[in-house]
Amino acid sequence: MKTIKIVGVPEHFNLPWQMCIENGEFEEVGINLEWTDIPEGTGKMCQMLRDGETDIAVILTEGIVKDIVAGNESSIIQVYVQSPLIWGIHVAANSKYKSLADLKGTKAAISRFGSGSHLMSFVNAQNNNWKTNDLQFEIVNTIDGAVETLTKGEADYFMWERFMTKPLVDNGTFRRVADCPTPWPCFVIAVRNEVLENNSNIIEQILDIINATTEEFKYIPSIDRTLANKYNQKLEDIQEWLSLTHWSQKQIDKNTLEKVQNQLLSLNIIENKLPFEAIAK
Repeated sequence: MKTIKIVGVPEHFNLPWQMCIENGEFEEVGINLEWTDIPEGTGKMCQMLRDGETDIAVILTEGIVKDIVAGNESSIIQVYVQSPLIWGIHVAANSKYKSLADLKGTKAAISRFGSGSHLMSFVNAQNNNWKTNDLQFEIVNTIDGAVETLTKGEADYFMWERFMTKPLVDNGTFRRVADCPTPWPCFVIAVRNEVLENNSNIIEQILDIINATTEEFKYIPSIDRTLANKYNQKLEDIQEWLSLTHWSQKQIDKNTLEKVQNQLLSLNIIENKLPFEAIAK
């Protein structure tokens, strides 16, 4: 039995992995796939790949591209979710800020530097013609940290996946003032190069199993109810999310990777671009 460590966010996108593990599908082919939830998100997962604490990460596209360009010896082996991530832009329920325009020049709560919440604040600023040099940040690690920080007024807004944050909007903790979809597929599967070189057959088997599940995932009977119960969501919200979410079974294409790098370069998040082959294997 070969042990492979994998990490991802504890969100509805990753239920297919949990199902395959619980059903023993990886064990059947001699793979002990050890899943760890990482509520801190992409910045933390990039660090885990660098430090050898995980072999695989299901990770935000822009975050891992930035980190590979910065020297993370990992590669994108496939797109996991093809559709954009819809980032909700949230303020505390009692905040004086009522619209997106009101947030210009205010402080963003982010999980950590290099995370999606950090990088997408630059994309949002660019979309609204704000000066990216004026952006201010408060590190909060997790969504619980964001609740505390926004409630205390130590930061002004927080960008996080819209549907996972919706219960906090429904219960009056946050207000959502706008959405900011990613301009590219949201999640990819990244593997440390050393693991890829030494265990390419095992990685291929893992992809075969997860891809078979994601292809059929939306058609699983009562999957909407399962998701709603597991992730504390309203059924109608999950049904909307399912209608907007499209999993992928294919590698990222050159044009998409070029687009991601061009945008990161224009925002001064990366200093140079790498050829496709240096990022995707």
